[in-house]
This record gives sequence, C-alpha cells and structure tokens, in this order.
Amino acid sequence: MTPVKTASKSMTMAQIKAKAKGLGIDAGNMKKTDLIHAIQRAENVSECYGTTNGQCQWTECCFRSDCLKIRN
Repeated sequence: MTPVKTASKSMTMAQIKAKAKGLGIDAGNMKKTDLIHAIQRAENVSECYGTTNGQCQWTECCFRSDCLKIRN
C-alpha cells in the first residue's frame, strides 16, 4: 500500500469533502469514516482508516493523526 501524502495535521471535514470532490466522490451525507474509506478506495490504497487501534506504519497519510485517536 502506498500511503496518502500530506501533512500529519488533522484534516477538517471540509478539507476531506474537498479531497473527495477532487476524486469525483459525492460526499452527500456520508459519515466521516465512510467518506475516508471511499477516498482510500479511489486512491487505490488500503481502507485502513479507523482500523489500526492506535498503531500505523503509514507516517505520510493525511488521515493518520485522526486515525490514531480511534480505538477499536
């Protein structure tokens, strides 16, 4: 899997929706996790957001800081 690149700072929902729009994804009323998974699918990377239980090897992922806060 190739990590999604950007800064390690948390993205706002508006930024996530803009990223989705740029990939041709209609965010509609999608929940944040579902939207991020749709983005990851569109970028051909693993749909791993929210599944790492606080441990992640993808240091360049733009969703990393939020993802690491989620405990399964």
